[in-house]
Amino acid sequence: MRVRDFLAKNPLFQGLPELQVDKLARIVTEHSFAGGQMIFTEGDEADGFYIVVTGRVKIYKLSPEGKEQILHVIEPGEPFAEVAMFSGGTLPAHAEALRESRIIFIPRASFIALIREDPSLAMNMFGTLSIRLKRFTSLIEDLSLKEVPQRLAAYLLYLSDGKDNQENFELTISKGQLASLLGTIPETLSRVLKKMVDQGCLAVKGRTIEMRDRGMLEALAAGEKSLM
Repeated sequence: MRVRDFLAKNPLFQGLPELQVDKLARIVTEHSFAGGQMIFTEGDEADGFYIVVTGRVKIYKLSPEGKEQILHVIEPGEPFAEVAMFSGGTLPAHAEALRESRIIFIPRASFIALIREDPSLAMNMFGTLSIRLKRFTSLIEDLSLKEVPQRLAAYLLYLSDGKDNQENFELTISKGQLASLLGTIPETLSRVLKKMVDQGCLAVKGRTIEMRDRGMLEALAAGEKSLM
């Protein structure tokens, strides 16, 4: 897909006049990253933001001891680093391609200049930012207040939303990366998954998840039920 067509169809910019899309397409640059390649590191200058065209990107922090905590997994069509771009300063986390990825970069100075010409360019972005903020707030709540089974159940329900077949879907990241995203270790995640399978809640084959008892997952996510 051409970059201009991608921008026109992206939720961030849908509904913009063709002239605005043309101007936007002229300021972006396109980049390719191999799986495992760094896109930026914490502390780099926030000189623009990115949108994944194809592939997948993880946003993560490292503790002083080197432990990784995944904050977001960015899927095709989703932006990242846009908050830091608006606020200026430096980037608060690391970004790494999880697989071969095609990514477009929108430079801050040029983008702000376009917004000054036509403030409507920013309106869709504000809606997307508010959704991302809600998701991040929910993640912080899950990591600080909920046990691992609740976190996992909530995440699986989130993954199933919007799927054509909500009861069968694939994990887009490895179980190790999922453990990091949920703030736990792979061994604990494996034990919780096994309990869910043993109690008839799920069936797991590789990365494929079959949701056999959605009601049980919802009860687990809400803290109304615990795994025995």
